[in-house]
Amino acid sequence: MAAADPASPIRPGEPARPATGLRERKKQKTKEAIYRAAMRLIAKRGYDETTIEQIAEAAEISPSTFFNYFPTKEDVVMHDSYDPMILRMLKGRPKDETLSVTFRRVLEGLDAIFERDRDLILARGRLMMEVPELRARLWDELERTQVFVEQVLAERSGRKPDDFELRVTARVAIAAIYEATMEWLRQKGRRSLAELTNRALDVAESGGRLGKLAPPRPRRRATH
Repeated sequence: MAAADPASPIRPGEPARPATGLRERKKQKTKEAIYRAAMRLIAKRGYDETTIEQIAEAAEISPSTFFNYFPTKEDVVMHDSYDPMILRMLKGRPKDETLSVTFRRVLEGLDAIFERDRDLILARGRLMMEVPELRARLWDELERTQVFVEQVLAERSGRKPDDFELRVTARVAIAAIYEATMEWLRQKGRRSLAELTNRALDVAESGGRLGKLAPPRPRRRATH
């Protein structure tokens, strides 16, 4: 996913952050250029047919410079520079706020950015679903997200990160957001990701509605 400019104004609800040095901004700009060049080539040629040498050439860098930023081609596609923004926003939310409300507010704050980069995000999402190596990496990323959410919950609740109820709560929230994202990809971004996430969290908060998911009653035929 595309990164927000570190020098851009702080968005509503986003905590203040230290100024980023020129050297770091240049590194982020180069990293983003490599990512976008890779996604353009992969969209044109396919994942397996695109080489690191081709990506480096398209980004106007050397292959050795490529490896300074990404260890493998997989890492380029898995690159998600929205993550630092999301983490800042999560940590900046009020500590007495429920996890559900926090997720809703953060994703609502990012909705305009996601819409702006919709085509790029959709292309990345399709690759992660279609390429076995990337799909396997996705589960690793979800596990790391689980650990982070557990830490956020622990800080807010005073419980330990390995608390059973806390871990279940984090897993349910992550699963809801994951399914909302998958639905967003299936619908090719036609509906707002924030809207789908709110719907998924509604289901999670109602206990999954297991007791309400009864088989539909057969329709009665109209009699004349």
